[in-house]
Amino acid sequence: MEQSKRNGVSRRGLFRGGLLAVAASGVAMVGFAGPASAAVVNLGLDKQGAKRIQRWILTMYGYNGAIDGVLGTNSWKAMQRYLANWPDQPSPYRGAIDGIVGPGTIVSLQANLKKFNGYTGVIDGIAGAGTKAAFRRKAYSNPAV
Repeated sequence: MEQSKRNGVSRRGLFRGGLLAVAASGVAMVGFAGPASAAVVNLGLDKQGAKRIQRWILTMYGYNGAIDGVLGTNSWKAMQRYLANWPDQPSPYRGAIDGIVGPGTIVSLQANLKKFNGYTGVIDGIAGAGTKAAFRRKAYSNPAV
């Protein structure tokens, strides 16, 4: 089997490491849904779960967007305000309220999920399967919309 190398990386290595699949899905997502979709981060929630989160942050943390099941920049700004200001927050969010779901947002969310929603994983700023499962529990502990 030929390894055909380009820029020091083999095509076979890309397939094995999953990089080619990630790049392909990113291109497909942008091509299908448009560039604005790049800011959507539902962390594994279906539309109903995301609507529950939006309804919850609407009433408490200044979310003023549509209840559409798409967690975009404004949804995450409200979530960051929650993570920064909740009195019992174990690891308050200290970054800019910018709606960017980076490691700081995820660390604070994981600490919150650990305290309130049964997250048992490492607080590492990486939204893996355990973080997503606990985020679903948080969403579905809120009233239906």
